[in-house]
Amino acid sequence: MSQVTRVHANILLSVPDAGIAVITIDRPRARNALDLETNRAMFELLGELGTRDGLRALVIAGGGDKAFVSGADIAELAKRTRDDAWPAWNAELCDAVERFPRPVVAAVRGFALGGGCELALACDLRVAGESARFGFPEVTLGIIPGAGGTTRLWRMVGMGFAKEMILTGRIVDAHEAAAKGLVNRVVEDEEVLDTALEFARVLAQNSPLALRIGKLLLNAAPEVSAAQGRTMESLAQATLYDSADKNTRMQAFLQRGKPGR
Repeated sequence: MSQVTRVHANILLSVPDAGIAVITIDRPRARNALDLETNRAMFELLGELGTRDGLRALVIAGGGDKAFVSGADIAELAKRTRDDAWPAWNAELCDAVERFPRPVVAAVRGFALGGGCELALACDLRVAGESARFGFPEVTLGIIPGAGGTTRLWRMVGMGFAKEMILTGRIVDAHEAAAKGLVNRVVEDEEVLDTALEFARVLAQNSPLALRIGKLLLNAAPEVSAAQGRTMESLAQATLYDSADKNTRMQAFLQRGKPGR
């Protein structure tokens, strides 16, 4: 892997391959809990990476082997009052991940709880290690998920299982999460980052504009009717049909010849 740069006290950045970046949230002694300072630094880094020419895919991981992100920093949460809820910092960060103009892959080992599970949900793909544990324990602390847990989870796993997770606070393992559609792939812990990078490499080979538009349409799909979705697809396809990348890729395909010819 490429040289790792510490861009913030709790955040590492590396570029293992051309077009691929890895963000590592590195607070292992706090199980990578998202305090406000780390949250804001992460948000700013996403904004900077989103404007980088040549970036094709992003991987988000947690430092150490105990947690992806164990949640928000409880020491901070305990001090928050009603007025502190309005800025919705964790929700803003998860929205930034969901809106990131390139595909994002979560590499999850250990705990992904509360805000950490919401961060994983905001990613486009999720690779989980055998040690991965997903859950929303907020109700046991007198609060609810506040960064998209109640809006994103049910779209992936169905309303029944989403209610079970959120209203009971039960933590599920990687295999149950995969069976319910919360995880794309379960691998041994030592293979998590490599598998996430394999996904990123496949994504990086595809058309950047097609990926960006495809992600936008998929993210919008739950909010629009089938007819609206088809109209959006037609408009998007019209844009792609006239793109230079589409012409280059299709000409290259035609010049190679179809299999069996």
